[in-house]
Amino acid sequence: MDIQTLKSQRLSTPALVLDENEILASLESLAELRQKSGCKLLYSIKSLPFTAVLALAKPYVDGFSVSSLFEARLASEILAGSGSVHLTTPGIRPDELAKLSQYCSHISFNSLHQYQRFSEATDCSVGLRVNPKLSFVADDRYNPCRQHSKLGTDIDLLWQSEHLPKLRGLHVHNNFSGTDYTPLIKTVEKIELFLREQFANLEWLNLGGGYLFNEINNQQPFIDLVKRLTDKYGLNVYIEPGKAVVGRSGYLLATVIDQFVSDGKTIAVLDTSVNHHPEVFEYQFQAELHEQQANGDYSAILAGSTCLAGDLFGEYRFKQPLAIGEQVVFKDLGAYSLIKASRFNGYNLPDIYLHRDGQWRQAKHYAYEDYRQQWLADS
Repeated sequence: MDIQTLKSQRLSTPALVLDENEILASLESLAELRQKSGCKLLYSIKSLPFTAVLALAKPYVDGFSVSSLFEARLASEILAGSGSVHLTTPGIRPDELAKLSQYCSHISFNSLHQYQRFSEATDCSVGLRVNPKLSFVADDRYNPCRQHSKLGTDIDLLWQSEHLPKLRGLHVHNNFSGTDYTPLIKTVEKIELFLREQFANLEWLNLGGGYLFNEINNQQPFIDLVKRLTDKYGLNVYIEPGKAVVGRSGYLLATVIDQFVSDGKTIAVLDTSVNHHPEVFEYQFQAELHEQQANGDYSAILAGSTCLAGDLFGEYRFKQPLAIGEQVVFKDLGAYSLIKASRFNGYNLPDIYLHRDGQWRQAKHYAYEDYRQQWLADS
């Protein structure tokens, strides 16, 4: 997307702009990987469940992966019987199991205890999430295999379990934003080593997400891995990219609404907030800003408009001083931004705009009624 063209539209802000061309390019790249390897492709809707995105993805995928009842229901409604819905979550509630079974085709239980409680009460294809006890993520906040992990059954328990022969599949997800397939290959090799002949009794293997599939230059190791699993064991191999589909497609457009000096530094207040992209605050990283000039002569701390002291995007440098009324654009915010956003302080959620082939349209606007309904007592 050409940022200057985006800013020339003078869209109402704050706005999350989704570039459909970039989403489609990602989907086409993943579809090519699916065709070459023989894997099955699921879009992980937790990254962004906006129905316009699901509709774009639907022709390219074999289904959606979900983590809750609401996600499962939405996925089922969009697919309308034309794909599979795979669920894994630590939090299955007994009163939701019947509905989950209605909407899902596959369920990977998170623990042996969860499996023992619920597996006989569903007619879904039942699997188990396995924790392979292999860590490839330095930051434990993102690490599925961190010490005392809640995600998956310890592989040391799984291979000795009496339930292993009954499983139809396994789910594994132990990386984050990976740009190399070596961790995935090592993970599969370890599972094979532990499960040995039991591995051949499975019908499917879900390799999860955690990889920026379409940003990896050499796809051959993945293609070879999937073909080997398919040829040797007759497995259906699934992957479930989320960020790889929508991450680079999202742009958060904001306007400078105030500016002043505090202790010698310029503060530029935006009409958005880190509460519209909570990972900035949760994980203390600085979002990429289009206007940033690394060697710029002017600097400003970009601040959100809520009363949270830490509502700060960080300090950026610019070629020219910012001006009140100027628009700025944060990039690569398609995944895990609006899905985690809140209306803290009553500040409205960003409008959603879609862009394709030079055409712009507003796809979603949140009104006061949405805010009021969220906090209106049922009685």
